Amino acid sequence: MNILIVEDDDRIADFLCRGLRAEGHRVQRAADGPSGLALAQDAARDAQAGGDTTVLVLDLMLPGLSGLEICQTLRTAQVALPILMLTAQGSLEDRVAGLRLGADDYLCKPFEFDELLARLEALARRGREFRPRASQRLVVADLELDRERMQASRGGRPLQLTARELALLELLMSAPGRMFSRERILANVWGTNEDPLTNIVDVYIRRLRARIDIDGLPPLIHTARGLGYRLEALEG
Repeated sequence: MNILIVEDDDRIADFLCRGLRAEGHRVQRAADGPSGLALAQDAARDAQAGGDTTVLVLDLMLPGLSGLEICQTLRTAQVALPILMLTAQGSLEDRVAGLRLGADDYLCKPFEFDELLARLEALARRGREFRPRASQRLVVADLELDRERMQASRGGRPLQLTARELALLELLMSAPGRMFSRERILANVWGTNEDPLTNIVDVYIRRLRARIDIDGLPPLIHTARGLGYRLEALEG
């Protein structure tokens, strides 16, 4: 997930950047309104060209240009980036103003990091509808996944996968080469209510391997002991 943080408080911005990067996300930060707006417009152009959707975290009070002004400018220009307002001003009037100007969600300071992360992930999922249609087809080497039909194939041969296996495959194929921890897979595929001590992720990875890495084909699912799993085609 790409995340753009527009926050002038260095302490809060540093906390967010370190925490989100530790979760494996790509993070940019702007410390004032004008530079934040410029980065958001760049991210919107990248998404239009077929790149990943960026989720925008906007502080309300910013030097040069307020979060509300940035939000209004983007929405007036029909920019559909998901926007999370993050601010100390938590009155009903402030929340209503932000939402009416086009913010998708609102979180008040102080906040729990896990809640922020869950809200960002939900916004990223919603943001998929604004991505170009071509992104509905994921391809890694000879492995393909049609997201609309939720059908997978390797080397042109259909794969018989359960709904949960397809969800796991979609997650891994969404970022080829990225390392997904067991905890992150559990949260994205099974939800936050699943027991974090369960070995269900390992069980489903084994099942997915048995269906994908077959007939002497080069393995695509790789394990890094103690870190997690990634899906990619290795050279050679």
